[in-house]
Amino acid sequence: MVDFPVLPDFSQQVPLTNNLFLFTHLLLLLWPGEMNSEEVSVVGPGESILALVGEEVEFSCHLSPYLDAEDMEIRWFRSQTSEVVHLYQGRQELYSQQMVQFQNRTKLLKDDIMDGSVNLQLLGIIPHDEGLMPADEGLYGCRFLSSNFSREAVWELEVAGMGSDPHISLEGFKEGGIQLKCSSSGWYPKPQAQWKDHKGQCLPPKMEAIVQDAQGLFNLETSVIVQGGAHSNVSCSIQNSLLIQKKEFTIQIADAFLPGTSPWKRAFLGSLVGLPFLLAFLSTLALYFFQKQRRSQGTGQGGASRQAQALPGALGSETETRWRRFGTGRAQNRPPQTLNPLHVTLDPASAHRSLEVSGDGKSVSSCTAVSGSVAGDQQRFSEQTCVLSCERFSTGRHYWEVYVGRRSRWFLGVCLAAVPRLGPVRLSPASGYWVMGLWNHCEYFVLDPHRIALTLRVPPRRVGIFLDWEAGKLSFFNVSDGSHIFTFTDTFSGTLCAYFRPRAHDGGEHPDPLTICPLPIRGTQDLEEDDRDTWLQPYEPTDPTLGLE
Repeated sequence: MVDFPVLPDFSQQVPLTNNLFLFTHLLLLLWPGEMNSEEVSVVGPGESILALVGEEVEFSCHLSPYLDAEDMEIRWFRSQTSEVVHLYQGRQELYSQQMVQFQNRTKLLKDDIMDGSVNLQLLGIIPHDEGLMPADEGLYGCRFLSSNFSREAVWELEVAGMGSDPHISLEGFKEGGIQLKCSSSGWYPKPQAQWKDHKGQCLPPKMEAIVQDAQGLFNLETSVIVQGGAHSNVSCSIQNSLLIQKKEFTIQIADAFLPGTSPWKRAFLGSLVGLPFLLAFLSTLALYFFQKQRRSQGTGQGGASRQAQALPGALGSETETRWRRFGTGRAQNRPPQTLNPLHVTLDPASAHRSLEVSGDGKSVSSCTAVSGSVAGDQQRFSEQTCVLSCERFSTGRHYWEVYVGRRSRWFLGVCLAAVPRLGPVRLSPASGYWVMGLWNHCEYFVLDPHRIALTLRVPPRRVGIFLDWEAGKLSFFNVSDGSHIFTFTDTFSGTLCAYFRPRAHDGGEHPDPLTICPLPIRGTQDLEEDDRDTWLQPYEPTDPTLGLE
């Protein structure tokens, strides 16, 4: 057999043109070139993220499909794009537009930016503090911007914090049982406390107080009275509703430690109840024999003695003045009796646009806020819902009173006349503010510079304010019971104004205006002061661990 070489037949042409066209079309489909902007989207971390107080959180954003984002503008923002959290533009990070509360707290991770993926770390998570300082919780977003498209994703950041382990202490015997107090600090948001007996049944609390410290964290105190039938284990648990986690402490009480009902105890208690009546009877009997002996020495001497005893009272009523209300306080904590009252009026030009100043300049109340800015409003506060006085203080001693009524929120005091009128501010002496405030009906406090909780036995319906410029002192007085509340001691470096902040739209049942009161002349009665207002505040800061110093 002869082998013949096999050669290709070039007489038949292969359709290379069609194959080349298909290959080129396939490359164009797979090539990462320009895409339709409608097909691009931004994928964020999800609808919500939960972060712990004091720790860090990471926001991840990427393009879908993955595109090179190195030359794009990438902006992290709060509820609107103008509130910049972090800005990447022109292949560099720009910090000039960053909000103050996020400065030195953000870190951009851009190792995968050429694949359209970036991460932003937010350090040292801050909780909400009732408007006194910015909070990290709320809406966030990231936006990718190029020459042919703009896409963004939004999410919500929730903040939570687990507090300290509960601590139970014995407060003594009360109402036939033992009073226990449970305390814990460092919670966010506001925690829930629960007492339970050894059967797991809930015990009603005798008292519960939850206050917020300068860091925005909640501190809790609650007490319960354990009766003789609720012996054995008693537990106090505190739960974080957002984390759905709780901390619990259990204490065991022996029956012998609880007040019993034995006959000798009943006899002892009966003798304690009857002892005051016995002492009163013996005192009355002794007084009767003493007066009888005095009368036997002559009626003339007794009449002269009675006249001498009545004379100081008559003289006292002659010389009584407005300052008698502060007579129970210490001398250095009350205005001098020779001081003339000051007639303060409000300056409408400084009032926030949501406030309404009366025609006589003596009261301020909340009204519907007016949107937009008006020319010539350089003296008007833009964010603080406050108003200043027309009077300026750069020397001397001054005193005025303000009727606060039953408002649930307000601030009063003085500030430097030259304080900035634009933007938010912390109401502390470092910023030129010396003020006292009320929050949530019963939380009285000052910022000096940190939040200091104040304990008032009677809620003031009228507050007295005494300024001694040369001595550097500003004092607050409760006119309702004549007690001293608090005194700032500082060095005033400029001209001062009286400060009024009614806290617009506080939602209270009694939206009374803040009213500057003329000091009542001798013999008149203060406006709407009611002895029935006497109460004890639910929280008395006796525990130094609560962090309110």
